[in-house]
Order: sequence, then C-alpha cells, then structure tokens
Amino acid sequence: MQRPATIELRRNLYEDATAIVAQEYGSDLALDDIARRVASSRRQLQRAYREIGRTTFRAHLTSVRMERAAELLAGRSLTVRDVARRVGYRQPAQFAKAFRRHHGVAPSEYRARRDGGSGGPEAVAGGAAG
Repeated sequence: MQRPATIELRRNLYEDATAIVAQEYGSDLALDDIARRVASSRRQLQRAYREIGRTTFRAHLTSVRMERAAELLAGRSLTVRDVARRVGYRQPAQFAKAFRRHHGVAPSEYRARRDGGSGGPEAVAGGAAG
C-alpha cells in the first residue's frame, strides 16, 4: 500500500504533465523534458502516468494530438498536411498512420465522413458527393 503523500505527489506530477501536454501538444515533447519541467525524474513521471493516468506518456500525447487533429479536420480550412504539422507531426505519412490507428479511418476519409461526402478535394477520396 502506498503512502497518501506518495499518491498525492504522483497525482500532482500527472496533472502538471498533462497540463503541459494540453498546451504544447503541437511541439516536440519528450518525457525527459516534461519530467525536468515538473521537477521530477523520468521514472517518477512514468509511474505517475501508469498509476494515476493508467496510461503512458507517449499514449497520452498521441491521444491528445489525435483528438485535436479530429477537431481541426472537422473544419475545412486546413489541409491534412497542415493539421499534421499543427499537432506535432513533421511527416504527414506518420500522422496519417497514427490517425488511422487511433480513429480507424484515414484523415481524409474522416473529413469526408464529417462533411457528409462533400467539401474540398481531400473529401473526394472518402466517397461520392451527395
């Protein structure tokens, strides 16, 4: 059984780290950098993610990025490449692979479904306009 002080420390580390991720998901974030910024060791932050968040840093960062990407794709003003860049991916192919793994469809298909099959050249790959 863990001491209440240990649980509270890990909860605070987790909350501080997730706040940074929520604000800076589009930049190049690394576990070591976040640990340093929340005045913790890499290992302590990993434990906080596992025990408090029931996840890993990498899985959390990817989830935040993919949820924000879905929001950006729902709008029609940005290309898939622009969305990829805004959520922290330099390579659109890596972004598309991560998006498909997270959402079950390619970014362009996700957008086409959101648009009801119409709207912009990227939507055409997802289905016929109605």
